[in-house]
Amino acid sequence: MKVSIIGYGNVATILGRKIIASGHEVVQVVGRDIEKAKSLAEKLFAKASNFTDLPDSNTELFIIALSDSGIQECFSFLKSSTALVVHTAGSVSKDVLQNVSAHYGVLYPLQSLRKEMDQIPAIPILIDANSEKAIQTIKLFAESISNQVCFSNDEERLKLHVAAVFVNNFTNHLYHLAEIICKKEKIDFELLKPLMQETLSRLNAASPEFLQTGPAIRKDMSTVEKHLNILNEFPQHKTVYQTLTDSIMLHYS
Repeated sequence: MKVSIIGYGNVATILGRKIIASGHEVVQVVGRDIEKAKSLAEKLFAKASNFTDLPDSNTELFIIALSDSGIQECFSFLKSSTALVVHTAGSVSKDVLQNVSAHYGVLYPLQSLRKEMDQIPAIPILIDANSEKAIQTIKLFAESISNQVCFSNDEERLKLHVAAVFVNNFTNHLYHLAEIICKKEKIDFELLKPLMQETLSRLNAASPEFLQTGPAIRKDMSTVEKHLNILNEFPQHKTVYQTLTDSIMLHYS
């Protein structure tokens, strides 16, 4: 397909690389900052445009890879096109595009993507559209760049987005809090990485419900109190520790 990408951030960059690698053609990279659009366009062998230009008339699929709050920024640019338009947001309804095109949908990559990645990880893609024809077009395209493509309506996609925040954003924040403790106490954070990797690898064989370990599930209040005393110097950490401990004890009560 001939694809135009609106955006030049992490999602736009990685999807652009996947699109090119899968034999499609990126014809246009569009963004507010023409210099940033040019930077990505050069990598994807495409032309660069900003929102005051016209959509490329050869485009069969426009992919809006902008932040959730920035999606509507490109609507006036797209008004003169009749091509299929999708956005890549997990928590935005497909119907935000209903006045932009007669053919619209969602192409949501359920993965944490960074433009600096050398190796692109597996990217499950969730799709939806306003018609069966559009769904089939998006499905064929998505299957050409991903081995895991699923239909997901607005409500399902939003719930998955919430779950993704727990397994990715919150988990990474906990890693950061642990790193802060290690730095302040002059402990080697690297020593924790095998444990982090082992915890993740176990999920390939069992539900996290059955993998919980630690003092909270054992109701080992003596150890919990020792930990809380250590965290007196880390008030934010102490609050997080207490909240998660209470949650684990309640779940396994």
